Amino acid sequence: MNILSKEQVNLVIKSLNAPVKEENYGFIYDVYTRTITGITELNDANVFSKINGVNNFDIISYICGEYVYLTRNFSDEKIKEFNTDENSLNTVASFVADKYLSFSMFNYHEKKLTNKYLPPVSTLNLYYNFILNVLNTYQQNDPSTTLVIDLLVKSISISRCVLNLLVDGYFTEAFATWRTLHECECTIILLNKHGQGLIDTYLKHMKYAIAYKNGISNKEEQDQIFVQIKKEMADHGLKSKDMKKYIEYGWLYDLKEFNDLPNGKLNFKDGLEVVSGLDAYGTSYNISSEIVHATPLMLYANNSNLYITTLILIYESFFRLEKIFIDYIMPRVNKNSLDVYLKMRKLYYSYLVRIYNSEKSKLTNNN
Repeated sequence: MNILSKEQVNLVIKSLNAPVKEENYGFIYDVYTRTITGITELNDANVFSKINGVNNFDIISYICGEYVYLTRNFSDEKIKEFNTDENSLNTVASFVADKYLSFSMFNYHEKKLTNKYLPPVSTLNLYYNFILNVLNTYQQNDPSTTLVIDLLVKSISISRCVLNLLVDGYFTEAFATWRTLHECECTIILLNKHGQGLIDTYLKHMKYAIAYKNGISNKEEQDQIFVQIKKEMADHGLKSKDMKKYIEYGWLYDLKEFNDLPNGKLNFKDGLEVVSGLDAYGTSYNISSEIVHATPLMLYANNSNLYITTLILIYESFFRLEKIFIDYIMPRVNKNSLDVYLKMRKLYYSYLVRIYNSEKSKLTNNN
């Protein structure tokens, strides 16, 4: 096996940016040599199938992780004792060897239907990454001015999470997570379409939700908020039992299209989803909800169908979110950034459309 020198191990520790002081590097190296010795002995004894080599970077990473965690609350004096204690050295080496061998030789993997290198995954992931990097250059987490950006970042992040779950073979989990993406997307579509007036009302209801969860420290202010909530509910003919749904969806009253609904309700299915124009996804949302609530579908769903269905759903969501990204962000970036994005879009957007059409045809054939 290729064993690193002390100097090489020190370089790896530095490259990890691990919060380990240089005077403690010696402990890391001593554990490293003991770990390698332990793995070599197991290999020589034919305990496992032959190990042709080890990933030194992974082993040192495990050691640093164990060391930082075990000594996180130690005084400098206690750390010195720990560093020279034979039991500490052997215990950490044993932990690392077990974890390394477990995850390198016996790691459990779900059955996979794709991988991160195939174009349906890699191309979409490339686009997600590009958009998130652009969004990261903007101020975030100030709801009064950045709500749309914050929702866009969250939606793209959830989309990426769904894609990664599909790659790792977690199909029901991916489909269940898409449900959250769908809810976020319905909200951002309306806020982006109707602008600051609706955003202000949405923020007001966010404050109502905080008060409802007793998140307002000032009791007088919280009481005043509930007085306001009850007055607004009375104006809409709502009763006390309707308070929670008014807090969550009452902002929809600002929309003419909601007020014109013949069967509109303050909920997701008959309210938010309909006025956002995404009620065609109602069936998928209901099936996803069944999975979330641990019905037999969670256990016995057809993974192949679930994979392709979820992939198609996040592609369709991406096309809509990318349009919001262009509408909202592109007018605010400088010319150079805009040119870079448009070049990237010219190269990859049409490719994504072709991939989407190809994958959707598989869904049709499966059905």
